[in-house]
Amino acid sequence: MRFGERVRELRLQCGVKQAELAERMDVSVSYISKVENEKLHFGDYPSEKFIHRLADELEADEDELLLLADKVPASIRCKIRQRPELFRQIAKMDKRALDRLESTLNAAG
Repeated sequence: MRFGERVRELRLQCGVKQAELAERMDVSVSYISKVENEKLHFGDYPSEKFIHRLADELEADEDELLLLADKVPASIRCKIRQRPELFRQIAKMDKRALDRLESTLNAAG
């Protein structure tokens, strides 16, 4: 799922119109429409601060929205800095290896 699709889905689940969300977020309705339709130019893309506020307004998982917007949440960024080689190894894994890792982690947790 893409960032804009998820924002639209969350907004509709909350029963909020674009105009209402725009007012709450102090942006234009056209900006909300552009976010939802993935029509933003690079300089217009939502900031982490905006995504944090958006997650609050839509009662959504901030980390999910950040990741969908290709932004790494601070908590994950901190772990990557602590163990960069581990994350490099994970990034090289194929789908099957990642599935096995996920199963192992789910069983342990």
